[in-house]
Amino acid sequence: MIEYSWLIPIMPLFGFIICLTAGYRFTKGLGEVAIFFMFLSFLLSLGAFIDVLNGQTYQAKMVWAVVGGKEITFGVLIDQLSALMVLIVSTLILLIHIYSMGYMLPFIKTNKLSRYFAEMQLFSVGMLGLVIADNLLLMFMFWEIVGLCSYLLIGYFYRKPEAAKAQLKAFLVTRAGDVAFLIGIVVLFVYAGTFDLLKLFSLAPEMDNFVLTFAAIMLFGGAIGKSAQFPLHVWLPDAMEGPTTVSALIHAATMVKAGVYLVARTYPLFAMSSEALTIVAYIGGFTALFAATMALVMVDIKKVIAYSTISQLGYMFLALGTGSLFAGMFHLMNHAFFKALLFLAAGSVINACMTNDIREMGGLRRLMPITAYTMLAGSLALAGIPPFSGFFSKDEVILAAYNTGDMVLAFFGVAAAALTAFYIFRVWFMAFTGEYRGREHPKESPAVMTSVLVILAIFAFSTGFAKTWLEGYMEHFIETSYPHEVVKEGYMQLVLEPNEALMALTVVIAVASITIAYLGYVRGIPIYRIRDVLKPIHTLLYEKYYMDYLFEDIFGGRIGIYWARVTGWFDRVVIDGVVDGIGKVMLVSGSVLRKVQTGNVQYYLSVVLLGVMALIFYFTGVSP
Repeated sequence: MIEYSWLIPIMPLFGFIICLTAGYRFTKGLGEVAIFFMFLSFLLSLGAFIDVLNGQTYQAKMVWAVVGGKEITFGVLIDQLSALMVLIVSTLILLIHIYSMGYMLPFIKTNKLSRYFAEMQLFSVGMLGLVIADNLLLMFMFWEIVGLCSYLLIGYFYRKPEAAKAQLKAFLVTRAGDVAFLIGIVVLFVYAGTFDLLKLFSLAPEMDNFVLTFAAIMLFGGAIGKSAQFPLHVWLPDAMEGPTTVSALIHAATMVKAGVYLVARTYPLFAMSSEALTIVAYIGGFTALFAATMALVMVDIKKVIAYSTISQLGYMFLALGTGSLFAGMFHLMNHAFFKALLFLAAGSVINACMTNDIREMGGLRRLMPITAYTMLAGSLALAGIPPFSGFFSKDEVILAAYNTGDMVLAFFGVAAAALTAFYIFRVWFMAFTGEYRGREHPKESPAVMTSVLVILAIFAFSTGFAKTWLEGYMEHFIETSYPHEVVKEGYMQLVLEPNEALMALTVVIAVASITIAYLGYVRGIPIYRIRDVLKPIHTLLYEKYYMDYLFEDIFGGRIGIYWARVTGWFDRVVIDGVVDGIGKVMLVSGSVLRKVQTGNVQYYLSVVLLGVMALIFYFTGVSP
């Protein structure tokens, strides 16, 4: 099966073509078509993963172009890392497609459904292709397909001004990161002469440290944009304007993981630079805490989970930056399932209550028990309560940070964990306990939606138990796939020794945070008075540290206007001047040459004779 892995992104490509072309004539059956092709892609991913477990790896490539004597190849690479990631991605995409059959039911009689599934299928092509690409240039191409689909799906309800603004904001902010990514690719190609990942890894120990550090930081710049890390995190909360299934698929489970996967995939380059790893660790750790503080005060259920996503992605970068590829990938795997569960459970609640505001919910545990208890499983996993999956991977991340001896990084991890447990149970208690405060008459979602919630809840409970297996799996991958010089103490930690005291501390802190949320939002103890006392801080958090205003002032205010004037002048005078100048030269030369076309045969013969005589004199050296 591993030899057919190139078909993994091809299957949803067929689905995209069918949904795009047949959607204007048929309104039914498109969801089934999309699910069918995603199921085939899932089977291929599963087969490739099984082959990797049996000791196989696979790389196939072809020459696409030759530039300056250097071959540019395109191909696929299936090893332990890509096989695990492609299985996670295909599984989640398949489940979310199935969930969509219930969630998108209101649009089944319109061509909006064909557009939805076409865009979802194209996104699947981009994400799956990105994961199995064997070189940076091909990865960047699929990276841009994913960005395009993100833009389209965020603005799915394009008639809403908020959705149109959100999709444009996401497009512009992530482009900043993409430029950095492209610079890193170009730098590596200039100095190493290849885009091929395995060749780059073998050359990494011999490359100049400054060049390698600069290239790694540029690659991380792309990850900052795609994975919504500080300061390019501002697009993700607004991206919640898309359907909740889009939020689960793109902005929680898969697309935002692309940045984490990029750093993990190119980890030998980062591992050779302590400076690059330090930057990754500090930005990840700071973002984990920074985003968690904003999640404390949001009242839109999707935005709380969105800020939680930003925070948890920060955890993954914190792990990678502290040298633990295993901890980063372990948390990526666990988070993908329980965060998809939280978003889809939120979608179930929103569909039932017709609002995103948790202040207009309440008492839904009795009305929507399956949604309530599956979301509880996701909340326990996110909060890091044993034996749910988040407990195992979150503690592994904090332990990786603690083992560096840098207490600032350890503080980022522990403090973010405390806030995480509080804000997610604030949401759960407000939505599912007490009395219903809304205007609608909510009821449980259809079975096609709740069945997916149950499957994801099982994953949220069970994937943490794969820790021992995944440790051996990732250790074998690191030792067999990376040059020996890359795997060195202080840069790449393999298996971390457990720290029971630290583990107990994080659990106690999480339980204390949940208890405070319970006392405030179930028992009615007026903890909101803290908000009144600390009103300036509450306002600061609610206004998202005023970063949106700052970006608007920079890019939309005077600086943006001046920059637009400069680029506009350059476009009109320099670019248009060159193009128009070439045209004018052609016109002038044409008007001159036109005059020699007299139509007189004797004139033409005279010109030919003079030309022949001039050539004779030139080659014989005889003067006329």
